[in-house]
Amino acid sequence: MNIDEFGRPEPHFAGSELDTLVQFLDYQRATLEWKTRGLDDEALRRSIHPTTMTLGGLLTHLAWVEDFWFGTVVEEQKPIEPWLRFNWDANPDGDWALARTLGAAEIRGLWEEAVERSRGIVAAAVERDEAGALDVTHPAWGGREQVSLRWVLVHMIEEYARHNGHSDLLREAIDGETGE
Repeated sequence: MNIDEFGRPEPHFAGSELDTLVQFLDYQRATLEWKTRGLDDEALRRSIHPTTMTLGGLLTHLAWVEDFWFGTVVEEQKPIEPWLRFNWDANPDGDWALARTLGAAEIRGLWEEAVERSRGIVAAAVERDEAGALDVTHPAWGGREQVSLRWVLVHMIEEYARHNGHSDLLREAIDGETGE
């Protein structure tokens, strides 16, 4: 696999559907890592008026999104800490707010650990049913719908791509760093 000048793995031009989805998700994950690389506590907490969005908040939000879609939905497990203790009804943006209470290393660690758990869950799903892993469905939204692993992977690519657009603007405002 080729690595670009920003440290991102470039997806292969031809591969299986699973490989293509996983590689594009890893590319998007690597883009977020690049956009937050080298920033200290203060920089990760900086927002641009009028939004309260921060790069640290993006990392904690995406850590939660990883744990929710892969852990809670695909693995059908109960939420884990720190998400288990959140009162989501009282604070629906608790995943974003968490970044204000953690240091840069803790924020990055939370996100990196969530990504590794997600990769392990996908690998286990493929090991269980290699040929049909993308088609296996899992209960979502309290069991009201069923989503496939394919849907979760596409959704995660979309989630990262959308937030990576935000990260471009935030990073440029912090220190002027730009790039695709």
